[in-house]
Amino acid sequence: MALIRKLDKPDRIHFYLTEQYSCSYIKGYQARSKVASPPHLINYDSYNNLIEKGFRRSGVFSYKPYCDKCSSCIPIRIPVYNFFPNKTQKRTSKKLKKNLVVRSEELSFNEEHFLLYKKYQSTRHSGSGMDQDNRNEYSQFLLTSNVKTELVTFRDKSNILKMVCIFDILKNGMSSVYTFFSPDEKSSSYGTYGILWQIEECKKRNLSFLYLGYWINQSSKMVYKTRFRPYQMFDKGLWTTYK
Repeated sequence: MALIRKLDKPDRIHFYLTEQYSCSYIKGYQARSKVASPPHLINYDSYNNLIEKGFRRSGVFSYKPYCDKCSSCIPIRIPVYNFFPNKTQKRTSKKLKKNLVVRSEELSFNEEHFLLYKKYQSTRHSGSGMDQDNRNEYSQFLLTSNVKTELVTFRDKSNILKMVCIFDILKNGMSSVYTFFSPDEKSSSYGTYGILWQIEECKKRNLSFLYLGYWINQSSKMVYKTRFRPYQMFDKGLWTTYK
């Protein structure tokens, strides 16, 4: 990220604005991000504070949208102990829990994971730029972290990789960094199950929230995030519950 303008100066961590870049969610819009720097000072404690204030992580960079003329990106999280799945989500969970084997793996480069990522990007996000990611860019985006990050794989009974979930462990929850899955089975609902699994994992670890990044009203790609109810959105410094 091109860091060009300092916003404020806390004791140790500084905040900068990036140059403008094309928004990947709203066509024709220009975006800008507020970035916490330097990355090596973003430790477990400071990262938790940033996430609670609406920041997100990409590689070693913690950022939040800070656009000149737009405030459409709204942080969203699920209070997992209040969450109650709908009928469709229950069916999805029952089916895929039976058919998929979950494994925790090292947060390191794996060619099989990368090939699934490429296939997912080329099918689901063609033209976004991420479909052109090489191995180094993939590694910087998902496998480089200064905080507590875990990688979990989901395989079918034939040991074929179907989904990868990467998430950060926080004091009060988990932050879903990225999930990618096999795009071949259009009605598989792998993405839905990935979130349902992370909700249950939060409960197992006695963590209260699953952070899902940003919700954008104008983006059809973000609709799925509000299907997990109730959810909370961060606006004007407060988390507000929506049922």
